[in-house]
Amino acid sequence: MYLNANNISYAYKKNKPILKNLSISIPDNKVIGLMGDSGSGKSTLCKVISGYIKNYTGTVTLDNNLIETKDFYPIQLIFQHPEKTMNPKWKMHKVLSESWNPPQELMDTFGLKDNWLGRWPNELSGGELQRFSILRALNPKTKFIIADEISTMLDAVTQVQIWDALLDYCKQNKIGILAVSHDKELLEVIADDILLFNEINKL
Repeated sequence: MYLNANNISYAYKKNKPILKNLSISIPDNKVIGLMGDSGSGKSTLCKVISGYIKNYTGTVTLDNNLIETKDFYPIQLIFQHPEKTMNPKWKMHKVLSESWNPPQELMDTFGLKDNWLGRWPNELSGGELQRFSILRALNPKTKFIIADEISTMLDAVTQVQIWDALLDYCKQNKIGILAVSHDKELLEVIADDILLFNEINKL
């Protein structure tokens, strides 16, 4: 299966596009790295591909078919700042179960401790919250993961743990990954191929 974004253009302000005729293709058996400077439009592209931004021009397809969005969007975006994506009035068990209830084995793989489930988001660290974000995104209906600077705010040990678990799970379940980062060294380790954002965005 391929995730294709074709001729994507988008502007926050009229006549000032941040994305212009951008095309990218991601297979479900690879990690594609996307590298670019902060503020260049990478996160905007992530939001377009994962359905958060609707009013763009171009197409986003799975195997050339438009994406059905009736119940669950098969392209899941993991944000850099997990605390901004969680309802502060929900305890973590509800935050997680809003998407699905992962098996204990998978929670153990991602280092999720049982006593975290009864806590509020503000009672956990960024690394702990990011583990929840990743697990939420790994719903069985997920076909592709868009990872937008997901480990930038984490210490080196947590980065390795999270990426190792995510890459292993996605490989086993044939989930493609677009790994977005400005960290060249990270992408050289985790990605099969690396694209330069400024080269595919035809501003």
